[in-house]
Order: sequence, then structure tokens, then C-alpha cells
Amino acid sequence: MHKTNIDWYVVSRVKEKRQEAGMSQEELAVHLMVSRGFIGHIESPNFIAKYSIAQLNELAKLFKCSPKDFWPEKPI
Repeated sequence: MHKTNIDWYVVSRVKEKRQEAGMSQEELAVHLMVSRGFIGHIESPNFIAKYSIAQLNELAKLFKCSPKDFWPEKPI
């Protein structure tokens, strides 16, 4: 099983916010209390790992944005 288009959209938005903040995968992992490897799996096309709704909420707090900022305006 692979990530869907919507999964990739969300992962790409989080990665973009992470990079804009100058944050490493390790730093993001510490904030979410997961391993750096888990973040690597999320950002890789070779794994099906993805963020949970609770994690996206925590990321919105971290990046001072709305959880909606990780989702497209229209269905994909």
C-alpha cells in the first residue's frame, strides 16, 4: 500500500512548514515525541506512515497556524 494523493498533500505541507521554520526532522520528532526515523518514513514514498489528526493539531500549534493549513481547499 502507498500513500494517497491527499496523504502526500498533507505530508508536503508539513515538510514545507518544517523547512520554512529551519527545523530538522529530528527537531520535529522531538516535538511530536516520535523517532526521527518515523518522520523520515512519513516523508518517504517507500513507507505508508502518515501523521495522525492529533499530530497535525500539535504541528499547527508548533507552526502557529491552523490545522486547516495542512489540507487542500478542495478535494483532491
